Amino acid sequence: MPEMAILVEGVNKYYKNFQALKNVSFSVQKGECYGLLGPNGAGKTTMMKILYGRVFHSPSQGKISIFGLDPHKQSLEIRFLTGIVPQDDNLDYELSVEENLAIYSRYYGLARKYALSRIEELLDFMDLSDKRKANIRELSGGMKRRLIIARALLHSPKLLILDEPTTGLDPQVRHHIWDKLRILLREGVTILLTTHYMDEAFQIADRLMILHEGEKIAEGKPSELIQSHIEPYVYEIPQKKASSCQPSGYVRIEKSGEMIRYYAHDITVLQHLAECVPPGTGFIRQANLEDVFLKLTGRELHE
Repeated sequence: MPEMAILVEGVNKYYKNFQALKNVSFSVQKGECYGLLGPNGAGKTTMMKILYGRVFHSPSQGKISIFGLDPHKQSLEIRFLTGIVPQDDNLDYELSVEENLAIYSRYYGLARKYALSRIEELLDFMDLSDKRKANIRELSGGMKRRLIIARALLHSPKLLILDEPTTGLDPQVRHHIWDKLRILLREGVTILLTTHYMDEAFQIADRLMILHEGEKIAEGKPSELIQSHIEPYVYEIPQKKASSCQPSGYVRIEKSGEMIRYYAHDITVLQHLAECVPPGTGFIRQANLEDVFLKLTGRELHE
């Protein structure tokens, strides 16, 4: 049996006017990257904040265990095992890169000599060595996110919690961060990730859970979710360009905004449809995790 880093069983969370989590259960193995997906308001961040102690959770509303520790009785021990990368930038803008890390190292009681060595190691790991003396205001968005990740790793945590770590970053920085996360996974760090980027979830997560309106609606490996929840091929075309051709086999049709999407198990059915419109009007592609997400949670806005 694999060792569990996180075990969540039947967790509910109530706020004054609504229920944010409804009987949510999942487990995360040691050394695994587990992703939480869901529209805005699905309960992802609430679940994260319960796990790292920012939101109160009553023991009567479900069971949580982190490395075998009880958050209600051993929250301090759990914090020393956990590194947090929040959604928001909470760096100290009056300090330099190096000073931000040095101040944070004191929260964990790291000896000065060890802290300096660890800071050096992490600046190199996150490719920030040449920015050690820079003020935070001088950093790009990508540099700030890399610094926040470095800060979360100062005390060598066993669990790294990432709440939308690459939102707003350009593709080069995102891929750079993914590479660093893969290295951490190889070193045995457990990662819990929330993201709105489906390609990020597919690239990094070993397993995923999709939350919708506080409930778990799907769980599994990214490739398995695609295989089990969506047809393998999609023909995408603007609605005003769609032809009057009738498909020669079964297709499932989704209309949203200006686009129409035909989903099918047989690619030749979609190729027949594509032949009825001028070349380059639409395109046929393989279905992906985003198609699964939108099928399960809907295409309407969640605000």
